[in-house]
Amino acid sequence: MDRRQRKTREAIFTAFIELLSKKDFAKITVGEIIEKADVGRATFYSHFETKDFLLKALCEELFCHIFDTVTPAPPEHRHIFDCNAPNAVFLHLLQHLQKNDNNILVLLSSENNELFLRYFKADLSRLITSQLPRFEARKSVKLPESFWINHISSVFVETVRWWIDNGMKESPEIIAEYFYLSV
Repeated sequence: MDRRQRKTREAIFTAFIELLSKKDFAKITVGEIIEKADVGRATFYSHFETKDFLLKALCEELFCHIFDTVTPAPPEHRHIFDCNAPNAVFLHLLQHLQKNDNNILVLLSSENNELFLRYFKADLSRLITSQLPRFEARKSVKLPESFWINHISSVFVETVRWWIDNGMKESPEIIAEYFYLSV
């Protein structure tokens, strides 16, 4: 993706997140997104098939960034999330949530959170799959791997929900510890 395409994509993400902070996902139109992003309709559709795909891409961007800190991407690959990543991927994710990068908390705490959390959990499952050895000692041999991955991702999502619902008073390090202790 060249610089111009990346800037356009970032503008669309920013406009979309801002709209999500003010209204329900179902009531947002592509017209509103392109107006706020200051891009043409054809440009929007060259990047995203629908606004559902836009939401999914936003979630994937977050997880792509986390994955690329574990397995580095080519130097020309740039993310909308910038940081100094810790070694622990779940702590890294929690730090982004705490910093509220790109108003990601709006997605988690708005009326739209169920749709976002569905995509979030799907991508989280891929992240957990890459981190399974970390949880292997706690897994019963009777549990199918797919059940175990779903369980871990559900625990993480609910840990994040609890943290947000309780005002995010604890540090990401403490929340990561709670998560590891509860799996």
